[in-house]
Amino acid sequence: MDVAEHPRRRGELSDWIDERAQKPIDPERGPAWHLGVLPLTDGSTAVSLVASHCLIDGLGIGLAVAEAAIGKRRNLGYPPPHSRTRLRALAQDVRQTVRGAPEVGRALAGAARAARRRRHEEATATASTPSRSVAAGSGYGDERVVVPAIAIHVDLDRWDERANALGGTSHHLAAGLAAKLGERMGRMRAGNSTVTLQVPLSDRTEDDARANTLSFVTVSVDPSRVTTDLSQTRAAIKQVFNTLRETPEVASPMLPLAPLVSFVPKPALKRLAEAAFGYGDLPVACSSLGDLAAVAACPDGTEAEYAFGGGVIQRVMREHLERHGELSLVFVRISGKMCVTVVAYQAGEVCSKPNCVSWRHAPSPSSSSAG
Repeated sequence: MDVAEHPRRRGELSDWIDERAQKPIDPERGPAWHLGVLPLTDGSTAVSLVASHCLIDGLGIGLAVAEAAIGKRRNLGYPPPHSRTRLRALAQDVRQTVRGAPEVGRALAGAARAARRRRHEEATATASTPSRSVAAGSGYGDERVVVPAIAIHVDLDRWDERANALGGTSHHLAAGLAAKLGERMGRMRAGNSTVTLQVPLSDRTEDDARANTLSFVTVSVDPSRVTTDLSQTRAAIKQVFNTLRETPEVASPMLPLAPLVSFVPKPALKRLAEAAFGYGDLPVACSSLGDLAAVAACPDGTEAEYAFGGGVIQRVMREHLERHGELSLVFVRISGKMCVTVVAYQAGEVCSKPNCVSWRHAPSPSSSSAG
């Protein structure tokens, strides 16, 4: 845990969060997570927890903070470090690999089917590209960037009231907001002007010790109606959930790839993931964590005034972002507020936190009204 020596102004909090998010972590060699504390000049204190997604997902972090706040300890059953000899560790790893061979074979077949489906979809539909995108290899070299992010807090009563008025629930309103922001950033499919949402679904339970409990599904949302009626969004999400129950390998493109992570070279795995996620469709990541227990906002035992979280890619290259841009939203219901974290990068433009705010208010490409 790092405690900053000098207080900073509240206006600098966002910059400090970016600094903490870029502080290196290593899930294999460690540290896989780090905790930071910053005193502010107004007398308040900020706490930052950054952890590798290889070890834990969003709901897992919320659960870990809540358990730490109440002093709960888990016995995960892992042996102490260096408790195995190298030979014994190698023998155990070989046995585990052999036991997992059939699953890897099924995963290879599933990945091949997913790639064929994706190629077929790309051959029958034309995906849009950002109107001001810059082609890869445009002289950016190895320039690394921090993708701008902002946090929005809405009173839960107002959020739920609006969702109900539009004929949806909290999750549907979250999807509608993500689709609308995607529209304003030009992240639409050319064939039908819908916005593709990548939605993670979690089956984590209270005593779950898995690192990631997520399935990813794709939902196409028409952004033109979400400010007046969420019924179409609701129907689209319901249809995808039905498909996930009946044919999970079709609805969740990453499911067949999970067992391959340890065996496939990184360049090949990257190509498989890009094909499965359909980055050419300019998807918008929309993660709705639902209600978190109030104790998850009590890292020191007292309830925080504001709590929010989001995903970040460390050491990301500008050249990579200029291919497809980025837009992701994370929604968390906690402490009487809906906390929305927006991470956005518009290819071909100067990207900053003020620009993230302006995209909330700018007219959408297909309309002269902010909606």
